[in-house]
Amino acid sequence: MNNKIEKGDIVVINKNGKYHQQVGEVSQIDYNIFFVKIVLVKLGNQEEAFEEKDLQLQIKKPSLQEIIVSVDKILEQVAQIAHLPTKEKVELPNRLKYLKLDIPKLDKQLIQKNFDTIDKILAATRETDSSASFWQEIDPNLRKISWWIRTSL
Repeated sequence: MNNKIEKGDIVVINKNGKYHQQVGEVSQIDYNIFFVKIVLVKLGNQEEAFEEKDLQLQIKKPSLQEIIVSVDKILEQVAQIAHLPTKEKVELPNRLKYLKLDIPKLDKQLIQKNFDTIDKILAATRETDSSASFWQEIDPNLRKISWWIRTSL
């Protein structure tokens, strides 16, 4: 695993003081005049700057390959949703396949449009049956894809 801290990673602050042991998401990376890596970390509604040495990587932002695997996992689970209306039964798998093809192109608008449609269909489906076991596989993969879109494009 690459231990280099990058935008989108989740880190723990090891520096003693106000933010000690808090967890945040890396929003930006810069360097000061001495070429020391400065990492901006989003902590709730605010951002704070830390030197890289004061941070510990907790969760690495998902890679392109991991996102494609997540789309495949959702696609497998969608086949188990029995109560999908006919239109969504066709549209949802198609949108997931398009998303999978669009991800390597890194076209933010296209990826975001497909993801929003997928998310909307799944949200409406969840209202009908939120207790089904396939949600345990779909939800974490949806969150992973959303995180990747937010931090990679």
